[in-house]
Amino acid sequence: MSTSEKNWTLWRAQMVAILRLELKKTLLARRGLWVYFLAFAPVLIFAIHAYHQLQTGQVGDIGDDTHIFAGIFQLFFLRLAVFFGCVGIFTNLFRGEMVEKSLHYYFLAPVRREVLMVGKFLSGLIAAAVIFGVSMVLQFFVLYSGFDSATRQEYFYHGQGLVALASYVGVTLLACLGYGSLFLAAGVLFRNPLVPALVLLVLEAISGFLPSFLQHFSVIFYLKSLCPVSVPAEIFMDQGPLAFLAVNAAPASVAVSILGLVVISMAALAYCAARVGRMEIDYAAE
Repeated sequence: MSTSEKNWTLWRAQMVAILRLELKKTLLARRGLWVYFLAFAPVLIFAIHAYHQLQTGQVGDIGDDTHIFAGIFQLFFLRLAVFFGCVGIFTNLFRGEMVEKSLHYYFLAPVRREVLMVGKFLSGLIAAAVIFGVSMVLQFFVLYSGFDSATRQEYFYHGQGLVALASYVGVTLLACLGYGSLFLAAGVLFRNPLVPALVLLVLEAISGFLPSFLQHFSVIFYLKSLCPVSVPAEIFMDQGPLAFLAVNAAPASVAVSILGLVVISMAALAYCAARVGRMEIDYAAE
């Protein structure tokens, strides 16, 4: 076995070890319970809606519910739940260790810092994907549980139900990738990552009004382009700020959207790797 092969084998083993340790800490951390609440709040909303339909016998229109679901997905789930969930998960991967004064244990171990960074990022990505992906699937099925079995079968097996579900899950995973990479970098660069998070939240909110060139630097622009159902702005015209957020810019193609999200994520991770490589521990400054 050549030296390069030995190095890759060692790095892979170290990455898997870091991944297992960090994944357990991320999924079971008490300080992260609010992330679960944020992720599964829409499930409760749709459950109440479906229960009301079943109890009253007032079956809604599946087309209207599909647009309402798209609105909640884009305006709440992506912009707030996934966004702030990724803030809580990814900024703590390094910043949390600094606050708890435990990061030096990793830095004293014989492991490359780039390997450490990738292992931590993958743990956050898997945790976010599991939490928000499961929530996404539950939301979808709970919403349509209020309809009769014939309507559900028609929508899921003969309509666009399963295709839409797959698209929503894919968009959710890409949102975790895009926002996760940005907030990992924010956790490495800033002592208080909430400040850049709030700045990014505002920029994402107004992305639909930015010039076309600048929109391509926005994560939400690509995510909205990939959503299977667009949100008609007129539905939220009487909802104040929601009408502002529902503005749809000219969407990008699927290939451009995926590529754009990957480029943004890789750029953020490359910067993060370089920053972690030069990071020095100074707990007194925290």
